[in-house]
Amino acid sequence: MYRFLLTPRWWAINVFVVLAIPVCLVAGTWQLARFENQVDSHREQQERADSTEEPRPLAELLPLTTDTVGRQAELTGTYDPEWQLLVPGRTLEDRRGFYVLTPLRPADGGPAVPVVRGWLPGEADADRAPAPPEDEVTVNGAIQAAESPSEITGPTTGLPAGQIGVIGAASLINVLPYEVADVWITVREAAEPMTPVPATAPSGTGLDMDAFQNLGYTAEWFVFAAFALFMWFRLFRREVEAQRDAELDLLLTTERTERTDRTDRTDRTDRTDRTTPKPADRTDQVPAPADAAERTGSPAPPA
Repeated sequence: MYRFLLTPRWWAINVFVVLAIPVCLVAGTWQLARFENQVDSHREQQERADSTEEPRPLAELLPLTTDTVGRQAELTGTYDPEWQLLVPGRTLEDRRGFYVLTPLRPADGGPAVPVVRGWLPGEADADRAPAPPEDEVTVNGAIQAAESPSEITGPTTGLPAGQIGVIGAASLINVLPYEVADVWITVREAAEPMTPVPATAPSGTGLDMDAFQNLGYTAEWFVFAAFALFMWFRLFRREVEAQRDAELDLLLTTERTERTDRTDRTDRTDRTDRTTPKPADRTDQVPAPADAAERTGSPAPPA
């Protein structure tokens, strides 16, 4: 019954299924591993943001990597209040407000480092932003990667003087009159009335849209594997049913043929019996007895 599996058509189907299912499973497992890696990275970033680890000199954390983003950094220098900037359209605890960003000129003469000294609610207003300390300070805070305009939900262009939409060297280099590092620091403790800005995970390491796309791709690959197996089983069952139907039709046809033959033979036998003449009754040829005249009252014929 299953010899059809050895036909060229079914060889092609079987080879395709045997190759497709492992490929789908491997691809789904790989996508799942990527999602799990991003979950672990997100957890690590959260732990770093909540940790009270000792800060390390900023120079030891550069160049910035996904492992150093969010680490506590330490930098000594002097704030430049003349170039203090506001970053509007930033949300904190479901409230809209703005960051207060002040460049810090390192004591070692390196590039200036943007420092987000805190967050204030409402529309960006320079009069509400407290002035930075005038003396040399040591800043402790989480080091952050430069932002990308695609990641910003607030305004990034057409802002008034004294405001900037994206924190990064690509944006600040057009505003500040000196070299600026392509990282920034958000302080752990902000001066009143500002609120400290929590550290954020770099793109591709948190539970963002890309992470959930990996999870969706995982489900798709596993569904493809199950679908390939289901279609093979459906084709196999249909082939088996077709063969069974063909065998049943052949059996019924044979039975009908035999029944028809028996009926035809019976009909021919009946017709033959009806058309064959029967022999005459011999009693009609026996001469009448001599006493027939006496019984009938008629004279006997002459001798």
